Amino acid sequence: MVTSLSLHDRLQDAIAPYCPQVDYLEIRLEQSESTLISYRGRQLDAVDRSFALAGGIRACHRGGWSFVTFNGLSDLSQRIEEAIAQAKLVGQDTTQLAEVAPVQDFVAVEFGTDPRGIPLDRKRQLIESYNQILLDADPRIQTTMTSYSERFGTTYFVNSCGTAIAQERLDVSGRFGVIARGEGTIVRQSFDSVHSRSDYGALEGLESLVQSTAERVVRQLEAQPVHGGQYTVILDPYLSGVFIHEAFGHLSEADFVYENPRMQELLVLGKPIAVPQLNVVDDATLPGLPGSLKYDDEGVPTQRKYLIKDGILTQRLHSRETAGKMHEPPTGNARALSALYPPIVRMTNTGIESGSHTFEEMISDIKEGVYAVRMLGGQTNGELFTFAAAEGYMIRDGKLAEPVSDVTLSGNVFQTLKDIEAIGNDAVYKNGGCGKGGQSPLPVSVGGPHLRIRNVVVGGR
Repeated sequence: MVTSLSLHDRLQDAIAPYCPQVDYLEIRLEQSESTLISYRGRQLDAVDRSFALAGGIRACHRGGWSFVTFNGLSDLSQRIEEAIAQAKLVGQDTTQLAEVAPVQDFVAVEFGTDPRGIPLDRKRQLIESYNQILLDADPRIQTTMTSYSERFGTTYFVNSCGTAIAQERLDVSGRFGVIARGEGTIVRQSFDSVHSRSDYGALEGLESLVQSTAERVVRQLEAQPVHGGQYTVILDPYLSGVFIHEAFGHLSEADFVYENPRMQELLVLGKPIAVPQLNVVDDATLPGLPGSLKYDDEGVPTQRKYLIKDGILTQRLHSRETAGKMHEPPTGNARALSALYPPIVRMTNTGIESGSHTFEEMISDIKEGVYAVRMLGGQTNGELFTFAAAEGYMIRDGKLAEPVSDVTLSGNVFQTLKDIEAIGNDAVYKNGGCGKGGQSPLPVSVGGPHLRIRNVVVGGR
């Protein structure tokens, strides 16, 4: 492996002669090593080990961007010249980038147990044991999807503004999925996952979590479809986090707003758009979460941002270009799936801050409502959303009652933000993967407490 010092020196030496030729120039280079072990049903489906060295060059001239990838350093000068030529070919306007102070830094992983020191067969045995728990949980379980993955990488970034950053990153994940079949055509599925940025040990001792994944799918086999209608709904913390990410977080990404006149009208900074108790943040500085990072993929320091503060729209998420074009401060939200992709505006760790209500207080006076738990799938279309909950329970006379299935929630996000009646005091963050612009799954986390919302349209079978 090439040392970090020599790599940074080579990249800075390579970029220096070309900086005067364009308005902006950057190189990202990534060294990585990965392991994947997966089971599908009773079969060991894959055992993969890979090592990679790859990079990307972005150039901007007169507002025109180009992006060129490479997988070796021998022809780096040629790739830089290609990027510059392409940028000059398309550039016909003015380059607008928010000013950012140059940075020189090295960001290391603070390890607990380094997974690279654990024998491969020990990892296989661990994930096999979890897979067996799922298979043995109930005879109606048809198949499982259980996997272990780890990836350690170092990304080197230099640009024409004088920034030179190396960032190490570790991601260790376990994923547990199960599909069960009931009477007739009833099929249910359940998923859970665990993620760590520093410690293999986070994946050990998960037997109870894996068992609960199987128990959830079995419960749903017995559930009857919910009767469609308008209900007071309580979202569990995971579903409230997914809701704010999907339905509102993507609307906060400035490239979407900049290109959409309708959203420019709706999303005016300083405008009240939710109940005064609602606070929504995007925060890459939270320790140890999938979306946490010190610098984004443009070398911009990350920060805690209030997208909604006391019900008022206060900030949005930016790259240097969107911040420059919209005359707003950069936020450190330009992210790329890897060095083979250009950075685009993305979320990091996005969530709703805790409120003051206990779950018991939120449910106590609901005569008939729905408790929606986790997310099975969903889609958003501008300001409209539809989500399918993985589990559901009726609320009757202030208590949880029978389980229900086929719970889909739909509505207008701006109306829904104003229909929030209570915010729980129990916010948590869960790991996830986000897709946008062909780059998926980008590591993020979604957070929130229990939310009580009135007049939600709930659809059943």
